[in-house]
Amino acid sequence: MTFASNGGTPQDAAANQAQLPQLNVLGQYVKDFSFENPNAPRSLAPSQEQPQLNVQINVGVNQAAATDYEVTLKLEGKAESQGMVLFAFDLTFSGMFRIQNVPQEHVQPMVMIECPRLLFPFAREIVATAVRNGGYAPFLLDPVDFVSLYHQRMAQQQAQPQFTLPT
Repeated sequence: MTFASNGGTPQDAAANQAQLPQLNVLGQYVKDFSFENPNAPRSLAPSQEQPQLNVQINVGVNQAAATDYEVTLKLEGKAESQGMVLFAFDLTFSGMFRIQNVPQEHVQPMVMIECPRLLFPFAREIVATAVRNGGYAPFLLDPVDFVSLYHQRMAQQQAQPQFTLPT
C-alpha cells in the first residue's frame, strides 16, 4: 500500500523520490592485493619489542560515466621489529558508485569522503584476515577521518603552483 502526502498521488510521491539525492553502491572489489611474510617462521617467535607499524592510505577517483564513479582505496602497510620486516601488505580496493540528483559542487566531496567511508570497513577486514592468516594477531586499522584527508588533499592542490601557457 502506498500513501501520498499532501493530497498527491502515488505517482507524485515516486517522482519526488526520484529527485532526492542518491548514492548507490553498484559493486565493490579487490583490484590488487599482496601480503608478504618474508621472515617467517623466524618473525613469528614471541618478541618483547612492540613492532613499528607504518600505514599509508590514499583515495583515487575515476569517472566512468556521467553519474558513475570508481573510487579506489590504496592501503599500504608494513610492520617491523628489531630491523626485520614482520609483514607487509598492499591492497587496492575499489567500488563503483552512482551519484544522482546531487549538486555538482557536492559531488567531489561525496566521492572523496562518503564513498571511501563506505569501502573502508571491507578493506580493513581484508587486511586483518590476511595478517591473521600470516600467523599474527589480526591487524585492525584504526578508523580513518576521510574528511581530514579530503581537506589535506585540497590544501595541497591549492598550494601547488598553477602553470599557465604564455599568450
